[in-house]
Amino acid sequence: MRKKIKSSGKHLGLIIGILLIATSLRAPFTSVAPLLESIRDDFSLSAARAGVLQTLPLLAFALFSPLAAGFGRRLGMERTLFVALLIVVAGIVIRSCAGLAGLFGGTLLIGLGIALGNVLLPGLLKRDLPHRAASLTGLYALTMGLAAALASAVMIPFTTFFHTGWSSALLMTLALPMVALIVWLPRLKRDPVAATHGAAHPHAPARVWRSGLAWQVSLFFGLNSVIYYIIVSWLPAMLQNLGFTAAQAGSLHGVLQLASAIPGFFIGSIVARLRDQRVLGVAIALTGAVGLTGLLMLPVLATLWVVLIGISTGAGIILGLAFISLRAGNAVQAAALSGMAQCVGYLLAAGGPPLAGLLHDRMDGWTVPLTVCTLLALAQAVMGYLAGRQRVLVSE
Repeated sequence: MRKKIKSSGKHLGLIIGILLIATSLRAPFTSVAPLLESIRDDFSLSAARAGVLQTLPLLAFALFSPLAAGFGRRLGMERTLFVALLIVVAGIVIRSCAGLAGLFGGTLLIGLGIALGNVLLPGLLKRDLPHRAASLTGLYALTMGLAAALASAVMIPFTTFFHTGWSSALLMTLALPMVALIVWLPRLKRDPVAATHGAAHPHAPARVWRSGLAWQVSLFFGLNSVIYYIIVSWLPAMLQNLGFTAAQAGSLHGVLQLASAIPGFFIGSIVARLRDQRVLGVAIALTGAVGLTGLLMLPVLATLWVVLIGISTGAGIILGLAFISLRAGNAVQAAALSGMAQCVGYLLAAGGPPLAGLLHDRMDGWTVPLTVCTLLALAQAVMGYLAGRQRVLVSE
């Protein structure tokens, strides 16, 4: 009985630590958007350079994600996650305190730290809580989204109430990784080499890139990501082009963010109950396709379409992360698959918004970009069916 209670306490501490790390995996960079105009004014940044600032974290995710599994094997997952939080802390401080170079350099460091955390959390769940990985993926995705929404919401009120600038507001996000560091500190006592079982699977990262199933998981995650970042970047402009006022477009953009958080309450538990995820993968993607088509064909019902798009992309992120744990045969393989999926996903995500903007300029409207997004959602449905089959990488 005492052993069972001790085990439950150990798992509770692990879950709390994972959720606290999750609060630091989106908020430090999404909190920049509300303050972007103030940042531009302070440094006289062009729109293009401000766009680079917003894209830097996505590029960091893409570039550093494939390296995270290797660090996890060498240092141990616990220690690598601790280092990731330290890098995020350093990035936040440098971004707020070191001028223009620090703004870009600190943002890149934040992206590096978040990339390590993004990749290793699915592997940690696969290793320590394999039977609860799907439901806990939904929970930490929800925590990540709520922390990001809260951080974004308080940026402007903070600067107004305390009569301070953007740098102080962004420095406030330091609280999230600092709390996570303190709570995670006891996890460092774990043996880093034995904990990851790295020696037993030295070639896992190379193998996943040659796996058809790994590509199906990666493309499901990637197509969902590119749709999400195109819509989250351009929805206000799309809506204004369709006849909505700037205030209405801004409100609907908030509805999109809220709707994308909703699946975190239920998708994880649904995934955990299913024998396979084919129907769910197809349904999530087709929901997005319906929303995108509706926005194009019947914009008067924009609120409905925006909610559908938000639910689809939010659920797609969670299912994509769950696929990483479900399709991997062991923790090292899960980390390698996570690195591959997030590399592919964020490369697509980083290129999506500029390409959509280019199509808008060339075609003088949003019809073609929205049509392309709809086709991407249909392709995502195919990947969802394939990735949702009850298979694991070790059987290939």
